[in-house]
Amino acid sequence: MASHEEKVRRICRFLKEYNERAPLSLKKKAVSHEVPKPRDKRDMDRKVDISALNEILSINTQDKTCIAEPGVTFADLAKETMRHGLIPLIVPELKTITVGGAVAGCSIESMSFKYGGFHDTCLEYEIITANGEVLICTPDNENSLLFQMVHGTFGTLGIISRLKFKLLPAKPFVRVCFERYNNLEEYKGAIWKHYKECDIDFMDGIIHSPDFYVLNAARLVDEAPYTHTYDWVRVFHTSTRRREGDYLKTIDYFFRYDRGVTHTCPVSFIGRLCLRKFFGSDFSLRLANTFKRYLPSRIIPVTVDVFIPFSRVGTFLDFYTREVHHYPLWCVPYKKVRNYEWLSEEFTGSNTEELFIDLAVYGMKDKGDKNYYRIIEEELMKIGGIKTLISGNYYTEEEFWRTWNRDNYRKIKNMTDPEDKFRDLYVKTCLATRGLGR
Repeated sequence: MASHEEKVRRICRFLKEYNERAPLSLKKKAVSHEVPKPRDKRDMDRKVDISALNEILSINTQDKTCIAEPGVTFADLAKETMRHGLIPLIVPELKTITVGGAVAGCSIESMSFKYGGFHDTCLEYEIITANGEVLICTPDNENSLLFQMVHGTFGTLGIISRLKFKLLPAKPFVRVCFERYNNLEEYKGAIWKHYKECDIDFMDGIIHSPDFYVLNAARLVDEAPYTHTYDWVRVFHTSTRRREGDYLKTIDYFFRYDRGVTHTCPVSFIGRLCLRKFFGSDFSLRLANTFKRYLPSRIIPVTVDVFIPFSRVGTFLDFYTREVHHYPLWCVPYKKVRNYEWLSEEFTGSNTEELFIDLAVYGMKDKGDKNYYRIIEEELMKIGGIKTLISGNYYTEEEFWRTWNRDNYRKIKNMTDPEDKFRDLYVKTCLATRGLGR
C-alpha cells in the first residue's frame, strides 16, 4: 500500500501537469452526501482521483488527537477511536460522511452546542493547491486564513489531504432522555438551560409539529440496563414520540439516524423488516446519484439545513409553518465558536448571537410549482439566517456575497487556485449544480 507521502505526490503530479480548460472535481471512494442534482455540470468534469486518501494515520491517546486522510468515514473513525476509549468531538449522523467532507461541507451534530462544527475541532490541515503545492495550515501559522477559509468552501480552494483533530474520552453507552414540550418558548427555554449549564453531553431534537417538540438530552454512561439499535425496524425519530428515553451503545448512538433522520424508507413495518437493512445512507445515496440524470427534479425530496439565530427561531418557524409546513424537523443547537472568516462582515455584524439552531428539512416532496429552496433563501436573508450549500441554491451573485466573505475568499483563491481549476464557490454551488455557468 502506498504511503501517505506517495499518494500526495501522485496528486501533486497530476495537478502540476494539468493544463486543460475543463474544470476539475474530486473522485472519492465514499459517496457524495450532497443532494442529487440531475443537471449538475460537475458530473462532466475531469476528475482528480483522491480515492486512495482514506486511512487513519495515527491516534495519540496522550494528546487525545487523531491524524487521518480526508476519505476516512466517520463509521470507521468512531470504531477505531472507541478501541482507544476516545471519540471525535463531532460525529455526523451518517456513517459514510468523511472527515474531509465534514470540513468542506460544514458538518455538525449533537455535541455542536458545546463545540461548534467538526472544523472547529480541527488543529491542522495539509492542503494541496490547484498547482500541486502542499501547504500546512494551522489556526496560527502563516496559512491561518486558508485554514479558516477551507471550511464550507466545497473543495474550491484546494484539496484537504490530511487532517489533525481533537478527541474526547468515551464511555461505552449513551442514555437519552426525551423531553417533551407543547410550545416553542418552553422548548427554547430547555435548550438554553442545557446550553448554559452544559449538564449533558449531547443535545438535538425533533419538532414533530408546531405544538409537539421533543428535546433529546443525552449523556455518556458506563452501564446500561438494555440497549437498542436503529438500523433495522426501529426508527429513532418516531421513538421520541412514545418513549421516555432509551439506551444505546455509543457507536450506535452516533449513527441512530443513518437510515433516515426525520424520514425513513420503507415506511411500513413489513417493508422495514424485509428491506431496511439494505437502506443505509450509503446505499440510498449511491442509487440516487447513479440514476439522478434520469429522474425528474420534482421527485427528488427537498433537503436543506438552515441556521437560525436563537432569538429569531420563532420568526422563522412562523414563516415555515405558513409557507412550507413540512414536519417533522430535525433540530440541532449550534454554538458559534468564533466570527468565522468565511462569513462576510455584513453578516457577522448583524449576527452577534452565540447560539444558532440548525433546522433540517428532510424527505419533503415538492408541492405544486413552488421553489421551496428559493422561498427559504428569501426568508433567511430577511432574518439573518444561513443555509448549507449541499442542496438547491438560487442566490444571485450579489445576494450570495452578502453572506459569504468575498474578500477573504478571493484572497485565498488567488493564492491556491489562480487559474480557477476548481471553480469559484458561487459558480460551483449556485450555477453548475443547476446546469448553468462554467
